[in-house]
Amino acid sequence: MEKRKNRELMSSGRLEAFSDGVFAIIITIMVLDLRPPAPAGINVLFQLWPTALAYALSFFVIAIYWLNHHRTFHIVKHVGTTVLWANLLYLFCLTLVPFFTAYMGEHRLDAVSVALYAGDMFVCCLAAMVLRFAMIRENPSDDPAIRAMNYAGARKNALSLIFYGAAVPLAALSAALALALVFATAATYVLPGLGLRPRPAV
Repeated sequence: MEKRKNRELMSSGRLEAFSDGVFAIIITIMVLDLRPPAPAGINVLFQLWPTALAYALSFFVIAIYWLNHHRTFHIVKHVGTTVLWANLLYLFCLTLVPFFTAYMGEHRLDAVSVALYAGDMFVCCLAAMVLRFAMIRENPSDDPAIRAMNYAGARKNALSLIFYGAAVPLAALSAALALALVFATAATYVLPGLGLRPRPAV
């Protein structure tokens, strides 16, 4: 049994390298969807603002997911089968972002496209939570600092699920407000002072 367990474990560095490659491909696909218009003129470029806004928002979101993926794996020594599959599920959900980004830009940020985009953000966040719990389960720690960080991360994931989920029906009322909620939710991961800082160990 111990030999089988050892065969299932691998260095987290290899998994990070693979994941970084997928993140790079996701961003590249989004860039390739930015096609310049055939007609000349600055006014024509201004008409592409929905596509540019969708790209900027998605680049920001993907950057946040990449940064948090990188930070989380700093506390992981090894990964097993559960983490491997959870990470693949997480990456699969993220690879859908370019499609929904292009769809949202093509349909000029209408209610349906924004709702689908917010739904994809919800699924990506849910996959991130699954990955986090898988990593914690396979890498238990008695370090109070790490436990506090895991707790804070899980709490952020839970709140993000609520906000992304709320953005889906909100798009029917206001696509702009739904997109603002998606942006604000992602921004909480770079603004740790919003009541989401890990609590100090007692």
